Amino acid sequence: MSEELGRVRQMWHLLEPLHAVLYYAPEVFEEAAALGYRTDERWPSYFAWRAAPLGAAGAERVVGTFYSFSPQMVREHVPAAWSVASPDAVLAARARAVDRAYRALLGEQAAGPEIAEAAALTRRVAEAADVTGRLLAEANAALPWPDEPHRVLWHAATILREHRGDGHVAALAEAGLDPVESLVSFAGIGAARPEVFASRGWSDKEWNAARERLAGRGLSEEDGTATEAGRALRAEVERRTDEQAAAPWRALGAGERERLVELLGPLWVAALGSGLLPSETTLGIGKV
Repeated sequence: MSEELGRVRQMWHLLEPLHAVLYYAPEVFEEAAALGYRTDERWPSYFAWRAAPLGAAGAERVVGTFYSFSPQMVREHVPAAWSVASPDAVLAARARAVDRAYRALLGEQAAGPEIAEAAALTRRVAEAADVTGRLLAEANAALPWPDEPHRVLWHAATILREHRGDGHVAALAEAGLDPVESLVSFAGIGAARPEVFASRGWSDKEWNAARERLAGRGLSEEDGTATEAGRALRAEVERRTDEQAAAPWRALGAGERERLVELLGPLWVAALGSGLLPSETTLGIGKV
């Protein structure tokens, strides 16, 4: 991996937890409950929070953009989410949720100069991203920028993670990996245990059929472990994802990128140390 692509992946590792607190913080579930969403599990609000920038999207659009989720699981939550609250109401509540969660997570630091500096640098990167054709990134980038630096930081991190995610979906499609195959192949290289990927809603039958398809292509052993060819294909997918995520980061000079790493480090520690986020996720953070 080149130095540039290594830095691109590092920035994803640093920013992803700052985005992901939206799906786990208690303040977020309180806002979801106030809208009328069930909070006994995170999925009703997850689909609402993440899909709201798309407007009152139907199930098929969300299936295509979220990619790794079982279509059946998506259809359980979309478009039903919009009968609970409109996308505009969800976005307003999302803004309140992020504000409250960050203030709880960071305390007085949320209003400090380091957050303002990190927000300004990350916003420059997000504004440099070409989001054309990247539906989730484009939808988030079209939203107005908030005023408070901690919310600017979250919004910029969200645009960049969805920009990367949209590129990742394209890389998976180029590699000939359908949604469930993408998860089986990722589990096969040890990105997470297969049980973790069960959260995406695929049945055992669908999972096993995908594993058989991969084995037929020489990408997987019978037990699901990736072959050498399977590991090479996944490495190529991650390399292509990094390449497609790289351009916005060229908006910063080398010194500014180093400074942003320095600024984001304590925030990354705070997010991980909060205990809010799962130690193992479907994204393979820290393992790819």
